Amino acid sequence: MQTSIKFLKIYIPVVLGMTGIFVSCENDLEKVKKITTSSTTPDETSEELHVIYTDSGWAQLEIYAGIAETYAAPKKVTKFKDGLKVNFFDDDGTLATRLTSLYGEIDEESGNITVRDSVRLLNLREQKTLESEVLYWNKKGDSIFTDKAVVITSPDMVVSGVGAWTTPAFDTAQFYKPTAQIFLKD
Repeated sequence: MQTSIKFLKIYIPVVLGMTGIFVSCENDLEKVKKITTSSTTPDETSEELHVIYTDSGWAQLEIYAGIAETYAAPKKVTKFKDGLKVNFFDDDGTLATRLTSLYGEIDEESGNITVRDSVRLLNLREQKTLESEVLYWNKKGDSIFTDKAVVITSPDMVVSGVGAWTTPAFDTAQFYKPTAQIFLKD
């Protein structure tokens, strides 16, 4: 008899407490949405992102990003933070050029890509480097350009100017307003 009274003293408060918890819990999804979401928070976040785009089994483009944040509204945009590296490959899958920056952004609707802050485009075969504060590229097109200051360094010369155009392979380049050309070898 004593053990059943002790059992009831413990059992009844536990049952009443659990009943109170289950009956009183209610989540209004609209309230939860208002508290947990805002237009400034990303819909998706990835850390240490690594993506390879292929065509017919050959790598065309490889992207590395420290942090990638995708926003669906007001327009679909992916922002790459904490470093961005893009490798461009030749038709046979050989690594041809590398683009690096500290920040990048893709407008998913237009396909326009903007990279900013410490931007470098390196042609690995020719050892040419293009440096600028910003570059623009459309992933559907075949040109990379800027309207900002640019310096191109190769083993035999340094060229600087404002505004430039090149291809993802960085096999040719054209300045809009060249300002200096320095030959390093005779």
